[in-house]
Amino acid sequence: MRHIRIRLQDKEEKMFREQNGKLWIENDGEILTAEAWGNNAIRIRATRNRCLTNEDRALDEKDARTGEIEIFRDPDAGGGAYANMYAGSDKSFGRLRNGKIWVEADAGGVLTFYNSNGKRLLKENFKRLRDEISAPLNILGREYKYQSGENWKIRQRFEAVDGEKIFGMGQYQQQKMNMKGCLLELAQRNSQVSIPFYVSDNGYGFLWNNPAIGEVMFAENGTEWLAESSKELDYLVIAGDSPAEIVENYMELTGKPPMMPEYGLGFWQCKLRYVTQEELLGVARRYHEEKIPLDVIVVDFFHWTRQGEFKFDPKYWPDVEGMCRELNEMGIRLMVSVWPTIDLWSENFAEMKEKGYLVQTNAGIRPTMLCGGTEVFYDATNPEAREYVWEKIKKNYWEKGAKLYWLDVAEPEYTSYDFDNYRYYSGSVLETGNQYPKCYVKGFYDGMKAAGDPAPVNLVRSAWVGSAQYGALVWSGDIVSNFECLRRQVKAGLSMAVSGIPWWTTDIGGFHGGDSRSEKFRELFVRWFAYGCFLPVMRLHGNRSPQKRFEMEAIGSGGDNEIWSFGEEVYEIAKRYIFLREKLREYIREQMKTAHEKGTPVIRPAFYDFPDDPEAWKVDDAYLFGPDLYVAPVMEEGMRQREVYLPKGTNWIDVWEKKCYQGGNIVCVPAPLDRIPVFAAEGSGMEQLFK
Repeated sequence: MRHIRIRLQDKEEKMFREQNGKLWIENDGEILTAEAWGNNAIRIRATRNRCLTNEDRALDEKDARTGEIEIFRDPDAGGGAYANMYAGSDKSFGRLRNGKIWVEADAGGVLTFYNSNGKRLLKENFKRLRDEISAPLNILGREYKYQSGENWKIRQRFEAVDGEKIFGMGQYQQQKMNMKGCLLELAQRNSQVSIPFYVSDNGYGFLWNNPAIGEVMFAENGTEWLAESSKELDYLVIAGDSPAEIVENYMELTGKPPMMPEYGLGFWQCKLRYVTQEELLGVARRYHEEKIPLDVIVVDFFHWTRQGEFKFDPKYWPDVEGMCRELNEMGIRLMVSVWPTIDLWSENFAEMKEKGYLVQTNAGIRPTMLCGGTEVFYDATNPEAREYVWEKIKKNYWEKGAKLYWLDVAEPEYTSYDFDNYRYYSGSVLETGNQYPKCYVKGFYDGMKAAGDPAPVNLVRSAWVGSAQYGALVWSGDIVSNFECLRRQVKAGLSMAVSGIPWWTTDIGGFHGGDSRSEKFRELFVRWFAYGCFLPVMRLHGNRSPQKRFEMEAIGSGGDNEIWSFGEEVYEIAKRYIFLREKLREYIREQMKTAHEKGTPVIRPAFYDFPDDPEAWKVDDAYLFGPDLYVAPVMEEGMRQREVYLPKGTNWIDVWEKKCYQGGNIVCVPAPLDRIPVFAAEGSGMEQLFK
């Protein structure tokens, strides 16, 4: 690993200096740099080691720039220390400017960020300065606790901004979209996606550029970030005049998605699980015979021989090539579930173990997951391991015609989340763990690109900063089938959008539970299905009741989960939304193009397009689907009308009633079972697509 080494100059320059276009600050054994990075952004790195690393982490789209640096050394500085408190006067400072943002470091080493208008955006929280009432507390804004080797437990503290609203941070299964007041674990779990980037209504974006396991607390009296084990502090602050400007700059630095292929614009059919080739083909044939558009059908888990062999079980899937050929003739693509798990009895286990391609444990037994066997995760942070797995995929799936992949268990999903006991090629999981899903999807993206796919799409259960550039389509995990969970998905999807994941979806109907015979579930299913029509990808999935068993298989198959499985009324409503999705195909394609070119999320909160409307920052139960459609899902059992706040700045047309409303008002609109409230921006003409 290459390091940036620094040396102290003469005594007069020992705290602030300029070198290689960066502002260097050295004090009491700490090295800190501030540098311009991209448009209107400043990157901060700091350590108590002898040198900084040269790792860019999520900022792998290199855009280091030269900012304007100003240094003032107070010739009259003087003072001393008393009872761990600094006493005296020193007006020295160092400043770095980059477009719309600048940072100042004072003589105490405290960083404060401002925009070009002089508005304070963010300030470190130190409690040891002579002008602080709380000086005796002796609390540092940057705190290092030694771990081992060159690693530290690092805390970064910032002062709270009264009334601040914070959005993004990935996907957390909770009822809050404004993260102010929340304590968040910085770790990946099934249905939890940690992407440490947020947008503040105070006019800035913040990236915690560190894949370490940790936590962040956005408390009313301060913000505190924690990395459990890291060699250095690393974060980025972006200023902007709007959330859109901030997010677009962020996406320039972390990677924008490829163009969504045509098959991503339509309807996807999936269930847990199609057990045989004939069962899957029977479903596909019925969609085709009834002339219901279907772009993708999915083969879920345990279609394989053993985990880690990455191939169909020929007992149940005897002619994969013929199956794919028939599906293609019907205009349907096949997607196959892939897990990163290697069974101890897999034909590949011994070789992968010998070559160091498996996740290591620091102590105890080797298995890291127990699901239908005894498994170890392959180490996706190892480039050679990624290539090894792709070659198996290419031979057993790609070359047989199965060319779309569902990368499940991507966190990875440890049976026991003992993060301190696992080790990757990239380092300990405590230090590097959160990047695993990004590495996992990258392996498939690189392989598919090399094999001739110009724009790979991979359905994946987790992500980190920068996953979008590798064709990551994230879904919200193994969630529960009820209205409360539906409400959470609406918030989760919008948080992911702000976090830099333009492609996101959810299991229509929820995953766990849902009885096809239940009228209550049928109502939930219809509401979820309508919501799914207005997501980046419309995908039906779930583990339904009544359950099925197949022969002597240890892993069963959920009940029927096709649109005709829930009664005639549900069937007719679902068909209407699938055909509506087809009518919207051109519009959706335009939004995918914008996401590809600018990083703009396909779905986004109201404030994204209407930042000057204070009420838009409060909306968490409706969202924009592109710039011209405003969607208000029905998320309460028995609800047949609902209130919706319409953003100020345009007029909105109810696409069903064709009634025009003035923005900036709350309206109450009909919401019968077959209708989701949707509004078209006046002048867009989008209401004409709805009959």
